[in-house]
Amino acid sequence: MADQTMSGADALGGVDRIRENYLAMARTRRLYGGLMLVVFIALMASGFIVADERNAGGFWDGVLNIFDFPAEVLSEAREKIANLPGLMVKFLPSLVETLNIAAASTLLGAVAAVILSLLSTRGLARYPALIGVFRRIMDVMRAIPEIVIALVLIFVLGGGPVPAMIAIAFHTAGALGKLFSEVNENASLKPLEGLESVGATWPQRMWLGVIPQVAPNYLSYALLRFEINIRASAILGFVGSGGIGYDLRNAFSWGQGRYDEVAAIFLLLFLTIVFFDQTSSHYRNKLVGRV
Repeated sequence: MADQTMSGADALGGVDRIRENYLAMARTRRLYGGLMLVVFIALMASGFIVADERNAGGFWDGVLNIFDFPAEVLSEAREKIANLPGLMVKFLPSLVETLNIAAASTLLGAVAAVILSLLSTRGLARYPALIGVFRRIMDVMRAIPEIVIALVLIFVLGGGPVPAMIAIAFHTAGALGKLFSEVNENASLKPLEGLESVGATWPQRMWLGVIPQVAPNYLSYALLRFEINIRASAILGFVGSGGIGYDLRNAFSWGQGRYDEVAAIFLLLFLTIVFFDQTSSHYRNKLVGRV
């Protein structure tokens, strides 16, 4: 009887110790979280002060005028509203070029991402010793912004859609490769074992044993990336990579008198992005629902 009483007391003491340790860890976590928040706020404040000083202290003077330019664009667009449909038709070929850049770069980047993800997934990689190398390659591809790659390629290849396509595909391969590798980790290895037992090669095991399991998730992420790449291809047009972004930069550079073109391009881009966002969301939900 005494042994049972002692064991019950020991159990209660153990629960109390666990509770105390948990509370101590929670307090430590809150302390570290508070310190990180203070450091973050301090860095943000100091960075803003430095940026404002380098801008000759003009931020607070100019922030009150932030809506002046949009007001000018809207005012001129309202005066020439009858021209907007014709201008939207005029810039439609440039929009198609932008969509082509986004589609081609997404396709090329997705194919490269599939290969990199399979080579960097534990249990699937053909060269397990090089998993870390392939993961670092994807890190580098994600870390370099598309605009930096595009500027370098424009210097080498000249202006046009090709530098933009290569730049976006390069970044897409790194971004999708990371997502695809996480999807691959949830794939069942039993089909691979069966295929290996009958002498299937590594590409055959991946194509027949892994891809059918992960294809819906691959397509879902690729559609999401396509939306992002439409925006990226439009932005890269500002640096001479063609597409509707190039027309937008020219309309901006002309200033007043061409703001109706700016409004038409913005409206065209907005409608396009909303359309593809809704369409891809619909198909992503259907694809993920099948998993």
